[in-house]
Amino acid sequence: MLERAAHSLRERVRQQIDLGGSVSDQSLMSIIERTVFDWCKEQAQPLTSSEQVALVRRLFHSFRGMDVLQPLMDDPTVTEIMINAHDEIFIEQHGRMSRCPVSFESRQRLEDIIQTIVAGVNRVVNESTPIVDARLPDGSRVHVVLPPIALKGPTLTIRKFPAKPLLMADLIAVGALNERTASMLERLVAAKYNLFISGGTGSGKTTFLNALSQAIPPDERLITIEDSAELQITRIANLVSLETRNANTEGRGEIPIRELIRASLRMRPSRIIVGEVRGGEALDMLQAMNTGHEGSLSTGHANGARDMISRLETMVLAAAELPLPVIRQQIASALDIIVHLSRLRDGSRKVVEISEVLDVREGEVQLSPLYRFEEEGEQQGKVTGGLVWTGNRLQQNDKLAAAGMDVDKEEWAS
Repeated sequence: MLERAAHSLRERVRQQIDLGGSVSDQSLMSIIERTVFDWCKEQAQPLTSSEQVALVRRLFHSFRGMDVLQPLMDDPTVTEIMINAHDEIFIEQHGRMSRCPVSFESRQRLEDIIQTIVAGVNRVVNESTPIVDARLPDGSRVHVVLPPIALKGPTLTIRKFPAKPLLMADLIAVGALNERTASMLERLVAAKYNLFISGGTGSGKTTFLNALSQAIPPDERLITIEDSAELQITRIANLVSLETRNANTEGRGEIPIRELIRASLRMRPSRIIVGEVRGGEALDMLQAMNTGHEGSLSTGHANGARDMISRLETMVLAAAELPLPVIRQQIASALDIIVHLSRLRDGSRKVVEISEVLDVREGEVQLSPLYRFEEEGEQQGKVTGGLVWTGNRLQQNDKLAAAGMDVDKEEWAS
C-alpha cells in the first residue's frame, strides 16, 4: 500500500517544488509532510503514525536519495542489491538472496537513478555504451547494463562495502580463517612476498585484499590500480589511487588497467596493488612483480590455486605471443603465494587454500599447498571446519630472513 501511495503522491509533491534545484532539504521535507498529511485525511482507512513516517521518508528518498533503494543502502545487513528490472529487485542479506517487495514506479525512474549514479563519477552509459562500471560516494561498486543488451530493461547491481573496512581480526571473528594463518599471511605481506588472491564471484576477494593491505609497513609508497576504486587503505600515508576510465561517446579517451600499471612503474612505488586482473594486464602485473616491485598484491577469478595459474597463462597468451614455457617461468618467478577464497553453501566466505608457488618442473608451475580447508560437518545450517596445515613447509625463506623475521618460529617455515 505504501508503495502505491508513494507513486501517486510523488507527482503531487513534484508540482509544488521547483525542480531547478532551489528547494532545500528542509523545505522539501515540509512539502512532503504536508502532502502526506492532507492525503491521509482523504483516506477512509488512515495510516498509522509509523506508516506515515515511512511514507514521508520514502517520498523524500525519491527526490533526494536513491528512491526505493535508499533504505536498502542504509541497511548494513544488505550486502548486495540486484535490480533485474524496475519491478524486480533482489537483495543479499546474511549470505542469502531474496526478492525485495519494492519496485520503482517506472522503467524511466530507474533509468534516471542510473544516469545520476554514472554522472557522479564522470562516466557515460547509453545505448551505444550499454555496459559500465561505477561507484557510489560510499565506495559501493555499481555495474549497469542497459537495453538492448539487457532484455528486461535497465539492470543495476550494487555491491556494498562496509563504511569501516574489515580488518584481519574481523575476518578471524567471522571464521574466514584462523589466527595462525592470518598471522602467517600478515608476516608474508610485511616481508614483501607477492600474494595473489583467487576466488569466485562474491567470495570476498576485495575485502580480503583490503584486510591484507593493512600489514604493509606505513613508511612505504603504495600505488593501487582498480577498475572502480573500492580499496579502503588507511594506514599508508604515501598512497596513490588510480582508476580506469572508459572511452567517451566518440570512442576516445579510454585508459585501461594496462596503461595504469605502466604509468605506476614511473611513480617510484614500493608496491603495486592491482584490484583485479581479467585480461592482458596480467602480463604487465607479472612483469612489475619481476622487476623489483616486491610485495605486490592482486586478485583474480578462479576455482582454485591451480586453476588460477591456468587462467593467468591464458590471460598472458591473449596479450602477447610468448612461448608457454616463458609465460610459466614468468608466473613462477613473480608469484610467491596464492590464497584461494570460496563462498560455501551456507553463504559464508572462507579461505579454503593457501599454496606456495614454486619453480617450473617438467614444464609445469609447481604448487605446494600449505593449508587446506577441511569441512567437519554442519551445525544449524552453518558449515563447520577450518584450515588445516598440510605438513608442507614454506620453502622460500629468503624474504623472511631479509625482513629480519625468525623463519624457524612458525611450523610452516622450513
